[in-house]
Amino acid sequence: MATVMEFTSPAGEFPLGSVFENLPGVTVELERLIPHETLIIPYFWVRDVETEDIEGAFEAHSGVSNIRVVDSVEDEYLMRAEWDSEYFGILSALAKANVVVLSGIGTKEEWRFEVRGEGQEALAEFREYCQETDIPIAITAVHAMLPIQGEGYELTETQREALVLAYERGYFESPREVSLEEIADELGITQQSLSSRLRRGHRRLIGATLSSSE
Repeated sequence: MATVMEFTSPAGEFPLGSVFENLPGVTVELERLIPHETLIIPYFWVRDVETEDIEGAFEAHSGVSNIRVVDSVEDEYLMRAEWDSEYFGILSALAKANVVVLSGIGTKEEWRFEVRGEGQEALAEFREYCQETDIPIAITAVHAMLPIQGEGYELTETQREALVLAYERGYFESPREVSLEEIADELGITQQSLSSRLRRGHRRLIGATLSSSE
């Protein structure tokens, strides 16, 4: 059975964490990872940026190469980068264990991840790799994927909780009856984490019900 694990890691332990030295107020959200021979290519969103040289802020890391902005929406930037193998860290652990990153949000305080393994074995392999390579992680939750009312698609517990609460509180009404901040406070998480859960939950539901693509 597919299993979800949530964990945290110090900001500096993740390659993208080096940006917080130059931009302490920035928020980084990992979109996806693409393993490619001796490189791992992360795509990530950058928010709360107060500099026009966004690419230059990330190039300070010695393992970074070919970093560029691929899209922007208002004050958010979608970026693509490449990291050399000796700087992988958690990226390498995730790729080797073949786990899927559902959510990864970083601030200057820490990184918070939500990953999915097809079984307990994949997550156990990930934990063992982190222990063997001295990558510090703190596991905060482990739970199974939840099927939604018997249908053939799944949400994580946290995605379902966020979507249902937002719906019940009137977040999707027009005008909205509650703010993102109020829902996040009720769940005890940051607005960035809540936004990520809602977006990924929407994507999974749309992919399973409306989209014809696999």
